[in-house]
Amino acid sequence: MTRNEFHQLCRSNLLILDGATGTELIKRGMPSGVSPEAWICEHPEAICAIHDAYIAAGSNIVYAPTFGGNRCKLAEFGLDSRQKEILSRLVSITKANAGKRAFVFGDIAPTGKFVEPFGDLPFEEAVAIYRECAAIMADAGADGFAIETMMDLQETRAALIGVKEAAPDLPVIVTMTFEASGRTLTGSTPESALAAIQALGADAFGCNCSTGPREMAAMVAKMRPFAKIPLIAKPNAGLPRLVNGRTLFSMSPEQFADCTGELVSSGAAILGGCCGTTPEHISALALAAKRFSVPERTELPPPAVSSLSQLWEIGKKFTVIGERINPTGKKAFQAELRAGSLGMALDFAIQQCSAGAQVLDVNMGLSGVDEKNMMRQAVCELVKTVPVPLCIDSTNPETVEAALRIYPGRAMLNSISAEEKRLKEVLPIAAKYGAFIIALPLTDQGIPESAAERMETLDRIISAAAVYGYTVNDICVDALIMAVSTLPAAAATALEVISRCSARNINTVCGLSNVSFGLPDRPLLNSTFLGMAMGRNLTMAIANPLFAEIMNMVKAADALSQRDENMADYIACRTGAEIQSAAAAEKLAPETAVKEAVMRGRKERIGKLVNEALASGITPEKLLNDTLIPAIIEVGNRYEKKEFFLPQLLSAADAMSSATAILEPLMAKGGTDSGKKIRMIIATVKNDIHDIGKNIVISVLKNNGVEVVDLGKNVPPEVIISRAEAEGINIIGLSALMTDTMKYMTETVELARKRGLDKLKFIVGGAVVDSFFAEEIGAVYAADPMETLAAVRRLAECG
Repeated sequence: MTRNEFHQLCRSNLLILDGATGTELIKRGMPSGVSPEAWICEHPEAICAIHDAYIAAGSNIVYAPTFGGNRCKLAEFGLDSRQKEILSRLVSITKANAGKRAFVFGDIAPTGKFVEPFGDLPFEEAVAIYRECAAIMADAGADGFAIETMMDLQETRAALIGVKEAAPDLPVIVTMTFEASGRTLTGSTPESALAAIQALGADAFGCNCSTGPREMAAMVAKMRPFAKIPLIAKPNAGLPRLVNGRTLFSMSPEQFADCTGELVSSGAAILGGCCGTTPEHISALALAAKRFSVPERTELPPPAVSSLSQLWEIGKKFTVIGERINPTGKKAFQAELRAGSLGMALDFAIQQCSAGAQVLDVNMGLSGVDEKNMMRQAVCELVKTVPVPLCIDSTNPETVEAALRIYPGRAMLNSISAEEKRLKEVLPIAAKYGAFIIALPLTDQGIPESAAERMETLDRIISAAAVYGYTVNDICVDALIMAVSTLPAAAATALEVISRCSARNINTVCGLSNVSFGLPDRPLLNSTFLGMAMGRNLTMAIANPLFAEIMNMVKAADALSQRDENMADYIACRTGAEIQSAAAAEKLAPETAVKEAVMRGRKERIGKLVNEALASGITPEKLLNDTLIPAIIEVGNRYEKKEFFLPQLLSAADAMSSATAILEPLMAKGGTDSGKKIRMIIATVKNDIHDIGKNIVISVLKNNGVEVVDLGKNVPPEVIISRAEAEGINIIGLSALMTDTMKYMTETVELARKRGLDKLKFIVGGAVVDSFFAEEIGAVYAADPMETLAAVRRLAECG
């Protein structure tokens, strides 16, 4: 199947995917604790029977049983050396059985590892892992690929890039798992994830697992305004519950199918089922789907850029692009970059976000600096430090590719001109990663003098970009403001360009400070010109948001133009309800600077600040108890309120760990004891091989002073309890991601009671676990790492 054939198929009818596979395999004899992929190779009749049932139920596409076929997952069973043999056989079995009755998509799923810049798995290694999977399955005859059950946008991007590099002509559909909060494990919203994955070239995008159809309909509805590709809904059959040792789901096939209308009206054009769904569920869904037409979608959704956790719709409000992360004219910043330090860049980022910038321009062009590597490092650090989208500012093709490839979102690119080299070398890179581009009406002969000539140049850029699928909604035009001190007509010409672009519904941007170069009272000229340009419908400005005159004018203009609902931003700005800038740490009291560094995850700075605080006379004990611990507690509170997300949580924990590493030896020298060390055991229960959530919890616990004995995954109850007895540990954390392994949590708790170990206390967590289940088995429920930490501390205090 070609990508075009897939798109045509999506336009004609609602497409039906298959349902759950794991539970159906268990019904057909697959034992617990084995590699499903290897077992299916030995028992192909089982998967053939499942697919026969789903195809008969109405599935247009079935997934080859390759969910755990990446080398990381196969290695857990010692099967990584057999990857090519296993994947080839699984795709071949599925293709031969399906024949012409349904299309077969290779199933691609998480590695179980956390990907750079938020984890230890290098991004390029993750890309290679997925590229090799896709190449094997494409050679075996897969009609396309389904990247599914992804919890981290960065790993999803790695998978999509890998698949497209291996098989660029085959369709790729992508679904991510969003929690009840409406975000992924790493904090992405449905719309921010869509913006990144759609721009990167996915052929369809949506959700699978974690929720029932009604909750999923709400998530799909959030994506619909921004979608130009088909949206997917593959929900669970309601909520799981444990009945007599068996996991059952709350929705019958009829109840599941009753939600079809909600899913389609929310914008879903591709439907299927995940956990708890059976061929009967898919049959009822397919029958109900016949009553509905394919939902309409706009070919020109609103222009937008995104970060890991935010989508910013361009034009809905005026956009201020912070200009400060640029070494031009900043000697101290230049010196830091040449020394390999990004501390000042992170300071500038925090300052500008605190002042209200919605996007940050990032420029690392400086003599004596490896621009490509410095830009990549800057992107990796910035995305962990601030939540707003980035604008990559470079003319170097290698630098542009390095930045766009690693960036976990849809970046803006500054800029694409009509210069032949830029169109030939940089535009294809922008298109490969789906960047939103700033078009610079500049030719090889220089800057056109008149507005008409600049518009002609712009049309050349738009035409060149259209070859790669760009529309005017993917482009913003730089009005090219020059200094009026040397070119008096510069402002008038730029304003004319802005007016002409506005008449064609093309977004515009300007480098605001250029207009006043060489003149006195530059803020006055800049803000005056900004007002004139906004009157011509200027969309964005690259400016210094620390100038109050600029930001005040932007807030007032948004309020007067009805772009600020209830004038909330304007009122907050004028009453001083602003985020405190944390960047001027050296101006803060020493202990306050340490607290801010923890909350911002400034691991590179925390050591210097801790030593400065100690030098000022603060004791190690006081710094720990009165500064560091309250800081990490505040991080946890913000995480629970969904103001912070997993990347910020992990960065703060790393900074906390670096700080305590300095303090602990000093407290020991002084003969003091910061408190009895809390020790506990954590394990993923028997027959469950998922551990990414467990590993994240362990990281947070360790960085908060808890000593964790990690027993790994697929751990039987007797091993867990025996280890607790041998180590004298009274707190045990149990993790499960699969509904069929929850029962081993129950068995572990029951075994402890049978052995008379009444002092043992249990904490349980995982995607399928809830507070009702925990209470039923006599355990404490923890939904996330910070809840786990709080529970551990409570249980430790109880003895």
